[in-house]
Amino acid sequence: MGSYPAAYQPGANGALSVDRNLYRRIAEGGRTRTESFVIPPRAGRAWEVPAGSVCRIVTVDGPQVGDLNVWHRHNPRERMWASRTRQLQRAHVSTYDRVWSTLPYLRPLFTITGDTLAGYGPDEHGGRVHDLLGTRCDPYVNRMLTGEDFDFHCHSNLTRAVLPYGLTEFDVHDVLNVFQCTGLNDEDRYFMKACPARRGDFLEFFAEVDLLCALSTCPGGDLSVPLWGPDARDPSDVCRPLGVEVHRVDPDRLEGWVPPRPAEYRNLHGMALPAAGPLTGPASAKID
Repeated sequence: MGSYPAAYQPGANGALSVDRNLYRRIAEGGRTRTESFVIPPRAGRAWEVPAGSVCRIVTVDGPQVGDLNVWHRHNPRERMWASRTRQLQRAHVSTYDRVWSTLPYLRPLFTITGDTLAGYGPDEHGGRVHDLLGTRCDPYVNRMLTGEDFDFHCHSNLTRAVLPYGLTEFDVHDVLNVFQCTGLNDEDRYFMKACPARRGDFLEFFAEVDLLCALSTCPGGDLSVPLWGPDARDPSDVCRPLGVEVHRVDPDRLEGWVPPRPAEYRNLHGMALPAAGPLTGPASAKID
């Protein structure tokens, strides 16, 4: 059975085209590390990545899945849009793919510049890594499936992580499952399998705008044991930490880079603009 063409194809304006020479230059070095930390097993943390910087997520102690959320640092209503990224890029992302933001902004939040698992997949089951098909594990589904409460699912870890930034559970959104190996089986149902990462593997991305990131070290660990169903068991012994590094990129590596602007659509949605006329009262104040 042959491959069918992708629905979303690059247009004349080049919006889906990536300057690979630019991002290759960024990936090759010329940077200064500004922050480094380790997120313990079954925990979460949020951090900032300034525009023009690189962030690297590392399997510091062996295979481990991480659930990543990303917002515009100064406007959390603009956040990563997993479903549109699946359509514009791929269901499993890798080097030179971009993660796009929600409407009405619709611009790349970050571009992937390095992936040591880029050569993985599809495997014998059709599995690939760095998944946008599924979303975070959460205590609501867990309660529904098991009848028990567990407070350290990825949704809960991300909720705790973003509280210092004034965000809440309502801001946590669909994730990029870093290092997670997934696919669709013959029944068109979502599957997860053991993470193929080894110690020292990494996914690295370039911040196109100022970012707030949050990452959960999944309580399923490397997903090598079943989490639900008749064979489910405690995965605590396959849970590991993840490392995070932020690097400031040398300015000469950024030559030709321009931070992306929000989508140019005028947001009218078929509605007419109000008739022009003199403004009076408070409405006449200048709006920047």
